[in-house]
Amino acid sequence: MISKFIYTKILGWKLVGDFPRDLKKYIVIGAPHTSWKDFPIAVLARNSWNVKINFIGKKSLFKPPFGFIFRALGGAPVDRSKSNNKVDAIVDVFNKHDEFRLALSPEGTRKKVTEWKTGFYYIAKGANVPIVMFTFDFENKQVKLSEPYYTTDDMKKDFNHFYDFYRGIKGAKPELFHVPDKA
Repeated sequence: MISKFIYTKILGWKLVGDFPRDLKKYIVIGAPHTSWKDFPIAVLARNSWNVKINFIGKKSLFKPPFGFIFRALGGAPVDRSKSNNKVDAIVDVFNKHDEFRLALSPEGTRKKVTEWKTGFYYIAKGANVPIVMFTFDFENKQVKLSEPYYTTDDMKKDFNHFYDFYRGIKGAKPELFHVPDKA
């Protein structure tokens, strides 16, 4: 497979773990999301594992001349200017499909944030799907995957689990990544 050759042999990255093959629906949270480089790294990794993962992106990415590329890669546009309930809309997407795996950034941006967004968490709870954690570890040139994690009724416990997984991971721009000490 060409993606795996590029990813491992040319770029020198490693794949650690695997996507759950027996699950048809889950959320993938990818962090640290600090650079435009994260997207091509994620696409190459996804293709290397040969698994279909969808993503959402700002509406402007899907306009000509390159919008068709993002759609072909599994993307769907989201209009961030509207104040509609995106969590419920995405839960509906999960409920309407037999197979749907959605990648999101818990930070919600490439800029430094002190608190992670919670949308991915509420989507997972609403759709009753697990969360798989995915790292962009530029220091060790590896993408690492977690086992599926099913949310509990204790949001703080769940977020502390996520934070612990990403602690010590260095993104493309390490100064832009912050893992809170505790939820």
